[in-house]
This record gives sequence, structure tokens and C-alpha cells, in this order.
Amino acid sequence: MTSVPSPRPAVDSPAYYAQPRFLHRIRWQQWWTVLHPPYTMLHLSLVTIGSCLTGPVNVVKLVITLLAFFLAVGVGAHSLDELHGRPLRTTIPSAQLIIAASVGLGGAVALGIVGLFVVSGYLAVFIIVGVMIAIGYNLEIFNGRLHTGTVLILGWGAFPVLTAYFAQHDALSVASLFAAAFGALITKIQQVLSTPARELRRRTMSVTGVVVNLDGTTKEISRESLLLPLERALKILCWTGTALAISLVLLRFHP
Repeated sequence: MTSVPSPRPAVDSPAYYAQPRFLHRIRWQQWWTVLHPPYTMLHLSLVTIGSCLTGPVNVVKLVITLLAFFLAVGVGAHSLDELHGRPLRTTIPSAQLIIAASVGLGGAVALGIVGLFVVSGYLAVFIIVGVMIAIGYNLEIFNGRLHTGTVLILGWGAFPVLTAYFAQHDALSVASLFAAAFGALITKIQQVLSTPARELRRRTMSVTGVVVNLDGTTKEISRESLLLPLERALKILCWTGTALAISLVLLRFHP
């Protein structure tokens, strides 16, 4: 009976895209981690998909919508998330996180207000909903009633697709609803994978066990071996959304 060693990725950090704790002292590296680059990239991919789902596509509107969502989610919501409980274990002062959240959300709202005059007054509905989701989910206000899996899936998956589509075309369509469903489903997959990955990285000290194969060989079960397929799938998922977004951009501007 032979033993097959398990792969051992580093688990010294609270996320696979974060620096290990002993290298996590440099402030800019901590801010990079707070931005959650892979998930922000996926989120902006959904914005791009919504904008480019059908033509014509206004480049200025596309860029402004991407910037607004980067500020609202990449900077604002993620700063609030770190402020509430320090899940990434950074040493960034709370005051700086509050400033970043204020600048991020404030900038997004300011761009949205410009959109009220450029697109439609109905865009105000999307602005209000977006701010409520960002603050309510990440700070768990209203006794955590907005901090649910459903709000995450709809707010981070479906909402950016619908908002970006509306910002481009001043209307919604059946196609945009199905695209929003795609955004919700891909975000659900992210949630299914990232929840156990976070549990293993942030709240699990060790995992022990053995897998016995039919041929008699064995393989150790460890925290590292459980994390590896989860985080590989998360990386692939984020790049999948990006690839689709890029293909739609090229289709709209280079047919």
C-alpha cells in the first residue's frame, strides 16, 4: 500500500490572492487585498456583459458605468466589509477604511447622478438599490436582514448586469433578464466555492483524514488538499467571466 502526498498550497493568508501574514505588513499590499481583485474583476465583467449585451454601445457610458461599480463595490463595499469584523486581518486604520468607503460610494453616487441627466431619471432607482445593498450587506444593518445569500447573488450578480444594460439603453429587455440570471448563477457558483474556502483558510486549524482508493493506495486529507480544487475553480470562474466580457466588447467594437 503506497501513500500519495497531498499538494500543499500556502494557507498563511486569509485569501489566496492575499499576501501571507508575515509579508502582509506593507500597506499597499493590504489595500490590494481589500480590493479582492479576482472578485472585483468578475463583478466588472458582469457590468461589461450587461453593457455590451446588445448594440449600439456608447463607450463613454460603458467606462463611466465600470468606474461607478469599481468605486461602489471594489472600493466602497469591500472597505466596509473589512471595517466590519476585519475578515482579511489587515492593519489598515478604521478611519482610512471609512474614508475609502465614503469616497467609493460617494463617487459612484455622483456618477449615478450624472447618469440621471444623461440616461433617465429612472436610474435613481438603481442608485438607491445599489447603495442599500452595499451598506446593508457589508455592515449587516437591519439586524443582518440584507446580509443573506440571496442578496449576495442578486446584488453582486444580477444587479450589475441590469444596471449596466439600463445605463446603455434606457430600458430593460427579456434578454437582459436572462443575462442577469447568468450573473446570478455565476455568483452563486462563486458563493458555493468561496464559502468552504474561507472556512478552511480563516477558521480551520487543521484537517486530518485518509482517502483509501479501490486499488489500496491512500492519500492524506488536509486543509491544503481541500483548498486546492476550490481555489483553482474560483480562479477559473473569475477568468471565465472576464473572457466572456472581452468577447462581447470585441464583438461590439470590432465586428
